[in-house]
Amino acid sequence: MSWTITAEDIPGLARGAAVLGTGGGGDPYIGALLAAQALRQHGDVTVVSVDEVPDDALVLTVAMMGAPTVMVEKLPSLDEVVAPVHALSASLGRPVTHIACAEVGGVNSTIPIAAAAALGLPLIDADGMGRAFPELQMVLPTLYGVAASPLAFGDEKGNVGVLNTVDNSWTERIARVACVEMGCSVMISGFPMLGSQAREALVAGSLTLCREIGDGIAHARETNTDPVQHTVRLLGGLELFAGKVVDVERATTTGFARGRARIENPDTMLELFFQNEHLMAQLDGRTLVTTPDLIMVVEHDSGEPITTEGLRYGQRVRVIAAPSDERWHSADGLAMVGPGYFGYDIPSHRFDGRVEGLAEEAA
Repeated sequence: MSWTITAEDIPGLARGAAVLGTGGGGDPYIGALLAAQALRQHGDVTVVSVDEVPDDALVLTVAMMGAPTVMVEKLPSLDEVVAPVHALSASLGRPVTHIACAEVGGVNSTIPIAAAAALGLPLIDADGMGRAFPELQMVLPTLYGVAASPLAFGDEKGNVGVLNTVDNSWTERIARVACVEMGCSVMISGFPMLGSQAREALVAGSLTLCREIGDGIAHARETNTDPVQHTVRLLGGLELFAGKVVDVERATTTGFARGRARIENPDTMLELFFQNEHLMAQLDGRTLVTTPDLIMVVEHDSGEPITTEGLRYGQRVRVIAAPSDERWHSADGLAMVGPGYFGYDIPSHRFDGRVEGLAEEAA
């Protein structure tokens, strides 16, 4: 059941991760460069399924925390990526056995590959969200009682710290302040869990799905078929809209890239609201899809994913929706990542592959 990631696998995997990142998770190109460098320098990475992880394994997540807009200009190094893992292992008093992705999105699916290569550890074919979310505590392990702390963080200057907090929300609050002070982008390692906990709490098979999406987009282009519809079918999703980006409002505040984008075609206008990731899509003021379900923007013809920091006036794009992991629609899940948490006074619009009235409006 295990498989191997080589440097040649990175472009397709990074592309698929950027699609699932729902606009966030960091620049996939930067993460791909870092992962490819680590693989060439340290060798290939073995990917194992959650079922192959021993019950007593020590699993750590590795990720970038901060505003994706900043990371484009503040490039990480391999030393910066592995420093928090070493610090956390020392704090826990035992060696790390497995690396996992906190989220399956953009750079945060490829940075763990770089960490696994540099440390010579296996990577688990799973992640903590099934997509990307902006805050540290917004992972399924939180719903299963897995503590984010002790959590280690480090920056490009060599500063490293370890937090011990009373709950995962406090881990986010304190780490976010440190992140802002350290330049709005840091590397982190946390959510230490046993293999038995990882099997229960993570979203299995997410790296395999990234590879299937990314390679499928490339294959569709080579065979002159529609790469966007390939992605839609693979995710059990729906194409919501196609048009041109006519306006983007975006600002980096409190360590997040916040804003909204308007996309128009001759008849209608779609508005997207985001905080690192896309959180809500409204068509002419009517809510179509909300967090925790996935809202993804891709280039109109190539199907290449576009991050929220990459949205620009004049781009021709298509917007896709897909259902999230079922567990996010529990009461506790919606309290953590539903629209109300982000300040939108609307109920969660559960996406099941259809949007009522959309086909009639599009026609």
